[in-house]
Amino acid sequence: MAAQRIKLIFKFPNYQSMAVRSKTTSAQYIASRARDPTFEKLMHKYKNFLKVISIQELILANPKDPTIALDFLTKLSQKLHLNRGAVSFLRKYPHIFTLFYNTSKSQPFCKLTNTAIQISRQEAAAIDASKPVVIDRLLRLLLMSVSKSLPLRAIFKVWRDFGLPDDFELSIISQNPNLFKLCNAHEPNTHILKLVPGDPYPSLSTSVENWRIDQCCGEDSKVDESVIRFAFKHGFPPGMRLSKDFRARVAEWQRLPYLGPYEERGEKLKSKACTKRGEKRAVGIVHEFLSLTVEKMVEVEKISHFRKWFGIDLNIRDLFLDHPGIFYLSTKGKRHTVFLREAYERGCLINPNPVYEERRKLLDLVLLGRRGMLTGDLESMDIGGREEAGLQEED
Repeated sequence: MAAQRIKLIFKFPNYQSMAVRSKTTSAQYIASRARDPTFEKLMHKYKNFLKVISIQELILANPKDPTIALDFLTKLSQKLHLNRGAVSFLRKYPHIFTLFYNTSKSQPFCKLTNTAIQISRQEAAAIDASKPVVIDRLLRLLLMSVSKSLPLRAIFKVWRDFGLPDDFELSIISQNPNLFKLCNAHEPNTHILKLVPGDPYPSLSTSVENWRIDQCCGEDSKVDESVIRFAFKHGFPPGMRLSKDFRARVAEWQRLPYLGPYEERGEKLKSKACTKRGEKRAVGIVHEFLSLTVEKMVEVEKISHFRKWFGIDLNIRDLFLDHPGIFYLSTKGKRHTVFLREAYERGCLINPNPVYEERRKLLDLVLLGRRGMLTGDLESMDIGGREEAGLQEED
């Protein structure tokens, strides 16, 4: 009987009854999900892009000498998932990395090209210009927390995803003592970021609430406000089989009332109805969390660090799989990444922001690979013929 149920899951990915879920492992449930080619192609591009970002951060870690020894990078090859070695990976992206031989240190080094440095500076400028937005994001994160506080280590996990400056402890937290306060936690070397008590904070609208208003207030809108009051925007993967029973369950779930992510949670009850509303509240919290990120996507492991603080008792990964019309979970690149489905169209953000646009420029260089190096402008290579010859000799 169990084997028949597992076969049903693989044959009908949207067949999700509680009885079947209890008989399958998490890996089987992930494998049974309906795939979306658009998001899969995007994550295929992002695999090497994320590796490039990791190396770039290592190079820029020392502003006085933004270079890195190839020997040191080679030792990190396994950790950075550079399967064919550091040198082989760097040579795939001559528009981003320059290899040169440092005669004074008698060893090969790597640095960023002028083009890559310019993009990095433009991204830093975009982040600096968006400080008011960043402050609002931090404020919203803390307001979603049950205790209005979050561990600093969890925020460090997502600092890049939320477009925080490198020195956000000084430039954002310390510069706004009327909003934020760092406190020592019970654990050693652990800090908690808290909201400063004061006047009641204004009620905040969520991204999904703004969507509902747009749906109801359009000139030719025929949407019934009572129907869409608690609804989320849905868009299922192409080719996913939507049975009549599945559609009915989604429609019932859409009408289910729930507390928003910024509303105070009352006493927790264990009735079936309260459990369903708790799940919908969790969906609302994660939906808002993703909408606050720069790229409307984040690794599942990073969100898990906030689960307890947001009062989410459910398995985060299963939450994404249970709602494929709202989220898309990808397993490309040895990591689980979740996307906010409604924010994307044809693999790009519908409403891009300045930080995202600068990061896309670097992604374009990654996709360019070695193309354009022989017939186009060689400026971005930023390497002298003698240095290149010396490096080749050293290799």
